Amino acid sequence: MNKIILDLCGGTGAWSKPYKDAGYDVRLVTLPNNDVRTYQPPDNVYGILAAPPCTEFSIVKNHDIERDIDSGMNIVNACGEIILKTNPVFWAMENPAGELSKYLGKPDYSFQPYEFGDGWTKRTLIWGHFNKPIKQYTWKTCPKIDGLYIRPGRRTPSIAFNHKSHKQFIKSFDCFDADTDAAFRAITPQGFAKAFFEANR
Repeated sequence: MNKIILDLCGGTGAWSKPYKDAGYDVRLVTLPNNDVRTYQPPDNVYGILAAPPCTEFSIVKNHDIERDIDSGMNIVNACGEIILKTNPVFWAMENPAGELSKYLGKPDYSFQPYEFGDGWTKRTLIWGHFNKPIKQYTWKTCPKIDGLYIRPGRRTPSIAFNHKSHKQFIKSFDCFDADTDAAFRAITPQGFAKAFFEANR
């Protein structure tokens, strides 16, 4: 039997793509087809990748808009319940640096995309039980992508759909398209995804 990987709230399936490419039995549990709050996991789950939406936890959330922490934590807790129920060999839950640390505590790992060869910044935190992938680059040594948007006052680029950075991103990497700014920024950098897979086969 192929090893089962659950990709919870996985969106495009970017994080689990290396597992799928390697022949693992990847189950993408994401809206609109599957809801982690009602999902019944199979037996013998080997690994879980969980990426609950960062909408209510993001540090870039407009300060004039009230956060709905209960709604955000409802999904986080649903992911946690699936992890507890299946007791996989490894599991990891990620979110961009933000408010979720107040509820889950200190993360077990954090990374920037450029540390795995993807030339932009987006600090991401990971909680879980997994082998930590070895970081390969610094900002000075990672390959750069011409044309990525750099916000005024900053020296390093982010990726932003509205600033057309996605054209360079998609052209330069084997990646996934997205229809909205939030969905585009949520795509897991493939350099990290591949390194995580190598560390957690």
